[in-house]
Amino acid sequence: MPETDSTPDSWEYSLYIPQDPRAVTVCRRTLRLILALHGLIRLVDTAELLASELVSNAVLHTKGPACLRVCYRDGILRIGAWDADPEPPEPPGRLEELTDAESGRGFALVRACSDMWGWQPLSRLGHRGKLVWCGLGAA
Repeated sequence: MPETDSTPDSWEYSLYIPQDPRAVTVCRRTLRLILALHGLIRLVDTAELLASELVSNAVLHTKGPACLRVCYRDGILRIGAWDADPEPPEPPGRLEELTDAESGRGFALVRACSDMWGWQPLSRLGHRGKLVWCGLGAA
C-alpha cells in the first residue's frame, strides 16, 4: 500500500520481505513497477542496481525481518533497506580499490551510483535495526 502525504508528488512504499535471497528479485520487480507507475522509468536501471545491493546486504548479512522502502519527495528518489541488525554498515571503499576484492563492492557501487547515501538507526515492528538508504535526483 502506498503511504502518501498531502503533496501529490510525494509518495512512499514499504515492502516487507523474508530472509530469502529470492526476495531481492521480488524487490527489483516491485521497484520497476512503482517507478513506471509514477513516470520515473528513466531511473529504473540505476534504482534497481542500488536496491539490489541494499536489499542483498539486508537479507544475506543479517537475521530477522527486512524491508525495502521507496520514497519520492522534492524531486529525490530515496531507496532504503531496513533490517533488524542495529550495527552500522561497513563504510564503503572506493570501487577502483576493490576490483579484486571478494566482498565489499556493494556499498562501493551504491556510493558511486547514487547522489547521496547514509544510514540511520530505525526500529520497526518491535525490532531495533537500521535503515541504509541512498538517493537519486529525478531531474
